[in-house]
Amino acid sequence: MKKVMTMLALALAFAGSAPVLAHESPARHGGIVKSAGDMSFELVNKEGKTTLYVDDHGQEMATAGASGTLTVLKGTEKSQFALVPGEKNTLVAREAVTLARGNKVVAAVVLPNKQSVSVRFAIK
Repeated sequence: MKKVMTMLALALAFAGSAPVLAHESPARHGGIVKSAGDMSFELVNKEGKTTLYVDDHGQEMATAGASGTLTVLKGTEKSQFALVPGEKNTLVAREAVTLARGNKVVAAVVLPNKQSVSVRFAIK
């Protein structure tokens, strides 16, 4: 009985900590959100236009002066696309990017303060 109570107490303790571990923000633009450090990145691909939204602690982070590369992995194929600053907190791909289920996407971003950040997305 003592062993069962101990296991139950541990299970409840870990169940309560799950929301604390969930660091990723909700998708505001219908994309996929991933976190890197204190920043969150939302990858949105609509009508061939690919946009990466950048937030820092839930606040839009200006991307003027930022740059990056979007690498799309389709099985053994690899395609790269330049990311340039868009409006407000966005980086946009210069070319049309086609993403499909099963693709992996790596965004390598150099922020205006010259900090490099890499974030990986899985297309489901």
